[in-house]
Amino acid sequence: MSLLEIKQLRLAIGGVPILDGVSLEIGAGKVLGLVGESGSGKSLTALSIMGLLPSGAARTGRILFEGQDLAAAGEKEMDALRGQAIGMIFQEPMTALNPLMTIGDQVAETVRVHRRMGKKEARALAVETLERVGLASIAPDRYPHELSGGQRQRVGIAIAIALRPKLLIADEPTTALDVTTQAQILDLLHSLVRTDDMALMLITHDLAVVSRMADTIAVMQAGQVVETGPAANLIGAPQQRYTQTLLAATTHVPRRPVRKTGGEVLLRVDGAVKDYPLGHGLRLRARRAFRALDGVGLTVARGESVGLVGESGSGKSTLARTILGLDALSEGRIEFAGQTISSAGRAARLRLRDMQMVFQDPYGSFDPRHKVARLVAEPLHLLGDDAPRGAERDGLVARALDAVGIGPEAAQRYIHEFSGGQRQRIAIARALIVEPALIVLDEAVSALDVSIRAQVLDLLADISQRSQIAYLFIAHDLEVVRTITDRVLVMQAGRIVEEGPTQEVLDAPRHDYTKALVAAAPKLAIR
Repeated sequence: MSLLEIKQLRLAIGGVPILDGVSLEIGAGKVLGLVGESGSGKSLTALSIMGLLPSGAARTGRILFEGQDLAAAGEKEMDALRGQAIGMIFQEPMTALNPLMTIGDQVAETVRVHRRMGKKEARALAVETLERVGLASIAPDRYPHELSGGQRQRVGIAIAIALRPKLLIADEPTTALDVTTQAQILDLLHSLVRTDDMALMLITHDLAVVSRMADTIAVMQAGQVVETGPAANLIGAPQQRYTQTLLAATTHVPRRPVRKTGGEVLLRVDGAVKDYPLGHGLRLRARRAFRALDGVGLTVARGESVGLVGESGSGKSTLARTILGLDALSEGRIEFAGQTISSAGRAARLRLRDMQMVFQDPYGSFDPRHKVARLVAEPLHLLGDDAPRGAERDGLVARALDAVGIGPEAAQRYIHEFSGGQRQRIAIARALIVEPALIVLDEAVSALDVSIRAQVLDLLADISQRSQIAYLFIAHDLEVVRTITDRVLVMQAGRIVEEGPTQEVLDAPRHDYTKALVAAAPKLAIR
């Protein structure tokens, strides 16, 4: 008998059909990969299992876990199962973690809720679990906002696996992780499956990851399972056109002209240093500091696409924030279009008009009180008297949404009504609407399914070619960087350790750190 068996699961929210006859099963010690585009119903299938559906949800069908029908279980019964017998890793770590609790306390809380364990014992188990997910160097008394996106995701994984559940549901567990940490986490999950006989439902848009991990793959489209089969068969010879399209999009390369090196320098960073204080001693000299940037220098020419890669915590996002004036440098100089922007006033004016950023966390970068039409149109007011109004503005919003694969009807909805991938597409539409001189993209396509990712990369390539927009493209996915950038810079511990033409660096890396990144990058496995 399967550990988990879903039979004809149907779900409607507010009367709108979401899931239509979903049937799946997972055995102990097995991995089920659940793939499909954003909005296909993957996450809501997982939330149906956990009993964490929003108000207004109507669910029918059976969800059998060790013979118990979770669809008929009460809240008290589900509370006993969640976190202990069934764990879940959520897609967006910042919204899944409590900002008022340290990461150690959050892992320990799960342990103490379900087991009769003292505070000291629970804390020790929490520290051990954090170490298992690669956070040995991070103090357990740190708060979520003090960590990078990838580090926060690892905390979420630690909470989910602390009690070694029988079933683990992982909703995009490696989306925010760099390639080396991703490989470590996937190895950890694989180890838990094999040694603890744990069942794993791995929800992801990354077919390279699922081809490596899964025993069985189920493909979802518009709330239905359209194809299921052994991973080797499905990846090697998919039967459904939709699955074939997903596989083709995985290896998609946008058409981009070969750019000559050089050209007018748009952005120049010289000797960038950024220190963050750590704690406060009784005397000034006793205070410590963490150096996030250590003498970084780079240039970006007009119309050039430059990639920035490295592990979580290497300083990539810090560098991006200093370029946009969101953080001040401790030392160094930043020039944009020939003018120094180190001073806050000048940085703000240039940033608002000529720079845009697509943030790593799409939900946190939007005001949830406003509809999408207003959110996407926000940068237009920076055009001053030339800003479009009325029907012209609405038309620009509609075209921007359509260009990133979101229908214009979405303009009248709120941001919480969209999946994680859809939110990121809306964030990209907002950045593109004024066609600035530079767009800094911080993991801009990491939350997107492969088909929409291919569309967005095509869009970015096309806009760059037509309007000479420059991109600073921060990403963990080396294959994405390979397809969309002219040059790549590799960061480690706040320093640039290697740089050069993208193909040369990724095909023949010279630095040992770059070699490790390239070796850890997942590749589509056709077994």
